[in-house]
Amino acid sequence: MKILGIGNAIVDVLCKVSDEFLKQNSLTKSTMKLIDEEEFKKLLTSLKIEETISGGSVANSIVGLSQLGNQVGFIGKVNEDDLGQKYETGLIKENVKYLYEKKKETIPTGSCLILITPDSERTMCTYLGVAGKIKDKDIKEEYVKNSELIFLEGYLWDEGGPKKAFEKAITYSKKVAMSLSDLFCVDRHKTDFLNLVKNKLDIIFANEQEIISLSSAKSFDEVISFSKQVKKNIIITRGEKGAISINQEDIFEVKAKTNLDIKDLTGAGDLFAAGYLHGYIHNASPKDCLIKGTELSSKVIQKIGARL
Repeated sequence: MKILGIGNAIVDVLCKVSDEFLKQNSLTKSTMKLIDEEEFKKLLTSLKIEETISGGSVANSIVGLSQLGNQVGFIGKVNEDDLGQKYETGLIKENVKYLYEKKKETIPTGSCLILITPDSERTMCTYLGVAGKIKDKDIKEEYVKNSELIFLEGYLWDEGGPKKAFEKAITYSKKVAMSLSDLFCVDRHKTDFLNLVKNKLDIIFANEQEIISLSSAKSFDEVISFSKQVKKNIIITRGEKGAISINQEDIFEVKAKTNLDIKDLTGAGDLFAAGYLHGYIHNASPKDCLIKGTELSSKVIQKIGARL
């Protein structure tokens, strides 16, 4: 297997909303907020569902990699309920090996409300459900050892079971990539993320906000200095400014594509990571990896949802 993704198994529920809806519900545009089951149900009562997809950040990347013809797998925890079954079926349809055995749980399968405003920005309200209860026992050693690279997401990281699951996966892996996922995650787990970036990871994906927060930088020049000192392969997406990779003294940049018919920014970072990792595992140059990532992210933002 080329790449094994380990992340939150979340059923994405896509809905179009107004900016006023975000204000009324005290939601900050383009961020992710963790909510409980009651709040999830309350929000959903006033929304029209556009689409339901087997999602989660790393799962989106893994599907993208599968669509590019790579042998990939995914581990993410679901309940043996209706949504859990739909989740597994959705990944299998995309030729992803789903490597988690469902069991009856007291907590339901996780869901994420993806609220799309008229400017195409997405704001996420996530009820983690059983996805956030992943443990080291859920990670089978042989699956990790048989993968060329594992891909983790910052959304999944938390004290207790998830942290142990991360540690086990990293211990048996050949190479480790991770997405910082969201500014909320970086701010919440800054010390732990810094430790992962400096000591455990090989490839790090971040957007400009996330890496500035992680490095406590005052400018992008300071971000570059931080990235050089870390001596890891750090990939930063910068929206309209394009993307950059920094690996010690090697710095490569590509411009963002222009004149796009942008419909929804959901999955832009996930598909960028898929494109970059596709290039990486096929020994493409750092610049070509960035180009492939930019190509995929440009395609996905011109449609609703995180699937090509």
